[in-house]
Amino acid sequence: MASYNVTPYQPTPNDPLWLSDSDQLGALGHVATIYIYKAKPNSDTIERLRNSLRKLLVYYYPVADRLSLTESGRMEVNCNTKGVTLIEAETTKTFGDYGDFSASKSTDELIPKVDDTQPTEEIPLLLLQITRFHGGEGLSIGVLFSHPLTDATGQIHFMNKWAKLTRGEELNPDEMPFLDRTLLKLLPNQASTPSVKLQELKPAPQTLGKEQKKRSVALLKLTSSQIERLKKKANDQPSKEGSRPYSRFEVVAAHIWRCATMARAESGENSNQPILVRFSVNFRNRLKPPLPQNYFGNALAKVATPECYEGDIISNPLGFTAQKIRETSHAITEDFLRSQLNVGLGKWQLDNIRAFVVGQQHLINTPSVGDHNIFLTSLMTMAVYESDFGWGKPVHYGLASLFQVNRAGILPSPDGDGVIVNIFFQEALMQLFKKLFYEDLYVSSL
Repeated sequence: MASYNVTPYQPTPNDPLWLSDSDQLGALGHVATIYIYKAKPNSDTIERLRNSLRKLLVYYYPVADRLSLTESGRMEVNCNTKGVTLIEAETTKTFGDYGDFSASKSTDELIPKVDDTQPTEEIPLLLLQITRFHGGEGLSIGVLFSHPLTDATGQIHFMNKWAKLTRGEELNPDEMPFLDRTLLKLLPNQASTPSVKLQELKPAPQTLGKEQKKRSVALLKLTSSQIERLKKKANDQPSKEGSRPYSRFEVVAAHIWRCATMARAESGENSNQPILVRFSVNFRNRLKPPLPQNYFGNALAKVATPECYEGDIISNPLGFTAQKIRETSHAITEDFLRSQLNVGLGKWQLDNIRAFVVGQQHLINTPSVGDHNIFLTSLMTMAVYESDFGWGKPVHYGLASLFQVNRAGILPSPDGDGVIVNIFFQEALMQLFKKLFYEDLYVSSL
């Protein structure tokens, strides 16, 4: 194993980079993802990756910097060019030993590690691990990207541009990242924007016993034809006049929510409390004017569906649940966004930021998703399979963290047919969830 500190190959700006409220309202740590390639790397693979990364960091220079705390208690990027960590590793395991590459203790060895006891000023914003499988069967790229630096849209753009440079191509002018987040600063004359009622993010009651709380993970494929069946099912019910049919995201999200609710009910679990779905909405195109196409940062509105009860979800058809998802997404208007940004960082979040920056993660008070709720992340329209470094497109892209909450990632399928649902759910209920997930769809899981 070897570790390299990669810095831009030429001088970059050193003025601090302001971070928006959107950058600081979400997860404060790193997000782990993994790319799997079924190709034999060349002897010069690491050298090519290092050289292309050095070139890319000239354009994405904040990625090579560090987070720091301002006097006001906010985070900013200290542009000190301390570098990105690139690790070269080998494993004695074969490609087949990892199964479907869903998050596990086994795949965790393919992901670089952060020392959370260190002050944040010393922690790289990006860590990468290139691991060769035994027998030359392929390689993986484990990615740890600082969430305050950018959201999934920015991360995927970064990886795709790195791949393009590694292939020996050049970036076009319209592919350069837009780094200035001050577009999200509220101007004085916008501070009086009418407020929109926001869902409160607060700790949810934890009611399950230790064994019931244990989570397992599964990758469940929905083909395009199966999604069409779900859309037909959801759109069979009368809807508001003039409204469009439910989208892929709306029906897949509704299907996940409904299956999770039915699994809990069929198991006999007492669930006499409100249930909801939390998800984030990319608002790049919802502002007027919209943010630049290559905006590199967080542009996420965090929302939650109206509270429902188990009986509401189970007794009503799929269209009822899809409508709840739609209403929540449609609430993300410019007024909503201005209101959310106008709320600013409260004492609770500023306390979390301070604890995070000084390396006291145990003091961070993160609201729980709740045992009866589910958190959704949709990457279904993102070009995650364009990360071809010259040895072919990845055969797998996925979430690499072992979440201990109910969570689902909706990802594009590597074969272009439908989506992959990366579900983290109560271990005791996972088999029942999978049975309900495929009921009437006549397909087996991955």
